[in-house]
Amino acid sequence: MSEGPLHQLGHVHFLGLAGVGVSAVARLMHAAGVSISGTDAKDLPVLEEFRAAGVPVRVGYSAANLESIAAEAGHPIGTVVASSVATAGNPEYDAAAAAGCRLLHRSEGLAACMADKRAVAVAGTHGKTTTSSMTAVMLHAAGQQPSFAIGAVVAGFGTNAQAGAGDWFVAEADESDGSLLNYSPEIAVVTNVEPDHLDHYGSAEAVDQVFTDFTERIRDGGALILCADDDGARDLHQRTAAALAARGVRILTYGTAEDADLRLSQVQPDGFGQAAVLHHGQHRAALQLDVPGLHNALNAAAAVAVGTAAGLPLQRCAEAVAAFRGSSRRFELRGEVAGVRVYDDYAHHPTEVTAVLSAARSAAGSGRVHAVFQPHLFSRTRDFAAEFGAALDAADTAVVLPIYPAREEPIAGVSSELLGHPVLEPREAVVQVAAAAQPGDVVLTLGAGDVTQLAGDITAALEGPRAA
Repeated sequence: MSEGPLHQLGHVHFLGLAGVGVSAVARLMHAAGVSISGTDAKDLPVLEEFRAAGVPVRVGYSAANLESIAAEAGHPIGTVVASSVATAGNPEYDAAAAAGCRLLHRSEGLAACMADKRAVAVAGTHGKTTTSSMTAVMLHAAGQQPSFAIGAVVAGFGTNAQAGAGDWFVAEADESDGSLLNYSPEIAVVTNVEPDHLDHYGSAEAVDQVFTDFTERIRDGGALILCADDDGARDLHQRTAAALAARGVRILTYGTAEDADLRLSQVQPDGFGQAAVLHHGQHRAALQLDVPGLHNALNAAAAVAVGTAAGLPLQRCAEAVAAFRGSSRRFELRGEVAGVRVYDDYAHHPTEVTAVLSAARSAAGSGRVHAVFQPHLFSRTRDFAAEFGAALDAADTAVVLPIYPAREEPIAGVSSELLGHPVLEPREAVVQVAAAAQPGDVVLTLGAGDVTQLAGDITAALEGPRAA
């Protein structure tokens, strides 16, 4: 292992190893030659990948795991990298703290992986995963061999993290807990700014502030890329322009707005995907995408903007981003039976639900759109119930599952009924949607919880009656 920030960590033990964020950091450190190990509460498939690579893995948290892993590895544990849920009170975390191990949040571990690279950090209330995936694909197709760490498996790479030989490192920067402030990127992207995660921030003003603080983390002489179509991003532009200019940080905007620096025009469906034209100064380039929806055209424009900020030609970037084939749980095709297509998406905010249903409408053409939505968190359901209900109105049929609580306890008076659409248990939803879908229709499972499992169940249910 080469000298650098990672060299100082010693053996690194990961808590929540199967999680998408923690596993990304573990993959990167392992690729860099760091001795690693990890624990997770459940024996999920991703753990087998680490076992096959010779990484000591434990299932179920116990203070004794630290001793047994140190013995297996042949040296003591120097650092523990923990997910947002494996903190004080977790027996391994508490044991590591008592033993004097260095304790890092997942984002701090990722920051250490990026320290010697030219970092691109993609933030925003929505679109982070797709935009960072598109950016990694674009830089790779343009010959830049980037490293990346993203909150989903990227089609074409088959992983959510990869150590590349080039200078650039693309990372998804999560604002949900403020951990995006642990990064110091050369290029920062903010796709949009809207109230969310109010259980953590308490107010929309606090959400605005964390994005302002994020811009202060950009390296002097770097670049900030903002969506000109988003009011929150425009407000961020106004709040930070003077301070960024004083540090030599450029601001580059993108979108369909007439004043966007990198402007999208002539956006139109083209088969399953879409076509558009990108304008940047006197230059223009055709954009061809294999994913539907205006939101994805905007995400692609953000990725191209990163490329131009990195000094690559517009045409080369536009051609390179066309290599993007999707990310897991982002309008992911999970099955097709007798002309009915079943997609799964992580959308868990009203704006995201609206965007995905718009894309589904485009994909369905003359067919109908059927949505199965699972609200995520009692607090988010309380704060956005009316907005979720209005967003789901765009589907031809929409059913809602009981709230996925994740880390929260129930809140009195808060339930899925607040959304104003029929509420069904998962099995009932599968049966009803499968019975309603006809050839040419699109079925969507939506949400950040375990609703993703229903995509396969609906596909199987569609196969049953049609096979008979």
